[in-house]
Amino acid sequence: MVFIADSLCSWLNYLSASEYRHILRIAGKDVEGSKKMAVALSEIKGIGYNFAQVLLQSLNINPNLRVGFLTDREVAEIEEAIKNPSRSGIPAWYLDRRRHIESGSDQHMISSDLDFSISNDIDREKNVMSWRGYRHMFGLRVRGQRTRTTGRKGGAVGVKKVKMAPGAQEAGAAAPAAPAAGAAPAAAKPASGAAPAAGAAPAAKPAAKEPAKK
Repeated sequence: MVFIADSLCSWLNYLSASEYRHILRIAGKDVEGSKKMAVALSEIKGIGYNFAQVLLQSLNINPNLRVGFLTDREVAEIEEAIKNPSRSGIPAWYLDRRRHIESGSDQHMISSDLDFSISNDIDREKNVMSWRGYRHMFGLRVRGQRTRTTGRKGGAVGVKKVKMAPGAQEAGAAAPAAPAAGAAPAAAKPASGAAPAAGAAPAAKPAAKEPAKK
């Protein structure tokens, strides 16, 4: 317990003696000084949490150390290790650009260099007319994912049904014709079985047909 207390006091003295910075720039990325080293490095595009742990272990830097207490020399060592990870003893299978197509060497791309290299790869696949290039050209999934039910872009496909308000006239139904100016209104047709109105003349019976002459 005494040893742990002494080491803790020495570490606190080291932190108090060091100059604390709230914002620190590492490999072109502004990092908050209150974050731990492993978490802060993983915010840089192209560096994951596992790669950050291996990088700090190779440089003998405490991953739980706050970024704001880093010295300029340690920042320079971290940036150099990110540019040339193979020199720092990081295995090649940790890198994201192994056997580069132009140089043939193992590299690790970050930030804008990573975006530029990915766009170059996609353009090269389109130029050679590979299947991956075709999928990229049409904006489809490239790695064999399902496209029948997922990955759709845009609005819904189909006919949109519009609900009509109650009492509204249906579309396509003919409206009743308006009577002409000066024309008498048409007499209402009596319903079948209804008695004739008072004072109305009885309807004429149809004439009987004459027998056909032989």
